[in-house]
Amino acid sequence: MSALSALPFLKPVHLRPPRSSPGGQRRHTLPASEFRCLSPEDAVSVFEIEREAFISVSGDCPLHLDEIRHFLNLCPELSLGWFEEGRLVAFIIGSLWDQERLSQAALTLHKLQGSAVHIHVLAVHRTVRQQGKGSILMWRYLQYLRCLPFARRAVLMCEPFLVPFYHKCGFEALGPCEVTVGDLAFVEMQHPVRGHAFMRRNSGC
Repeated sequence: MSALSALPFLKPVHLRPPRSSPGGQRRHTLPASEFRCLSPEDAVSVFEIEREAFISVSGDCPLHLDEIRHFLNLCPELSLGWFEEGRLVAFIIGSLWDQERLSQAALTLHKLQGSAVHIHVLAVHRTVRQQGKGSILMWRYLQYLRCLPFARRAVLMCEPFLVPFYHKCGFEALGPCEVTVGDLAFVEMQHPVRGHAFMRRNSGC
């Protein structure tokens, strides 16, 4: 059994009943809301959301299109997308890291023996912001990581104004991150992924 098939919170979630045609026959409709890992075919949709979300704020994107494709080919199981009626509305992309703190190399590498999940980016489509989707997606992602036996913690770097958001998601600040991008400085944060055996016994993993 694959890791994904054992995780009920990644299966499609229907938020409203299917619509019916005037004749009473049920029409085929896409799931109202679905969470699943991303694939390389999703890369363009991912980049379009990310570019709009970040360029207007910081002038650059955490991941460019070729880097998105790179990670979705290497470790799609460490990504999570939120789809509404087949359209991507929010996503997270991660990779594995094998050191205590992030370094410049963490921006592009996926360390197969790593136990830290480096969250590269979380972004929400502009039309559905201010609805709590970022927090919900992060919660589901952290629940998912608890079912992966190799994951010990989630780590990320963010600009200082985002620290309160990630703090509400359960992350703690580790201090300034040694990674820099242009003139931008970041705070490094982590969230423990603890109690693996307990979580597997009690969450259906």
